[in-house]
Amino acid sequence: MEAPFRLDKKVAVVTGGAKGIGESICRIFSQQGAIVHILDIDRENGEQVTADIIAAGSDATFHHCDVTDHERVGEVFDQIFKTHNRLDILINNAGVAHIGNVETTTPEELDRLYACNVKSVYSCLHFAIPHMKNSGGGAIVNLASVASVLGLADRFAYSMSKGAVYTMTFSVAKDYLADNIRCNAVGPGRVHTPFVDGYLKNTYPGQEQEMFEKLSNTQPIGRMGKPEEIAWLITYLCSDEAAFVTGSFYPIDGGFLTLNT
Repeated sequence: MEAPFRLDKKVAVVTGGAKGIGESICRIFSQQGAIVHILDIDRENGEQVTADIIAAGSDATFHHCDVTDHERVGEVFDQIFKTHNRLDILINNAGVAHIGNVETTTPEELDRLYACNVKSVYSCLHFAIPHMKNSGGGAIVNLASVASVLGLADRFAYSMSKGAVYTMTFSVAKDYLADNIRCNAVGPGRVHTPFVDGYLKNTYPGQEQEMFEKLSNTQPIGRMGKPEEIAWLITYLCSDEAAFVTGSFYPIDGGFLTLNT
């Protein structure tokens, strides 16, 4: 039996691939044989991840790209398609977090969340789908959140943005059934990424370990997720083994949505 979840020679675009969950996606995709294109505004980390993948014998390219810039996103996708004459996978991973309720959230903060977490997903979908149609189909995975479907305290703007990602997923899945384009979403709970460490350091100086344990214990499983655990689920959803899967939302949250009482 052949190894499962192979992505050999599939051309994949991963936004926000320079660190955190996105970095793990890029590394695992490359291990599984994909040709990875990383889009990120973090040039230093993005180029390092790309160099590591190439050094391991796989194919990767870094594109310095602000995904909130609609025209720049279009340029990058056209460049990728021109290079390979195909596009097989899109992972809409780039995003920013925010804490605040409807009273404390400023118009500027709301616009920032919309631009990065919603409009960038639209832009990538807008430019990727025509290339996928010309490639004979493809697989799209959008990074939603448990906040897409559950009320969380002080996550007004973030929940708004991830709710939009959740519903865009179903719309795209429905509209492109005949084009052999599958579109799914994953909903992580708390995942231990560099963002978490930075948040704890800045918000709870001297209490980092205590707060880390407190946040970890909000998952019934008793810990935060690992970026690679999210990445492996996404790898499955982009593989041929998941050919029957579209228009679905997959929580990956240590039981947060269903087991909290």
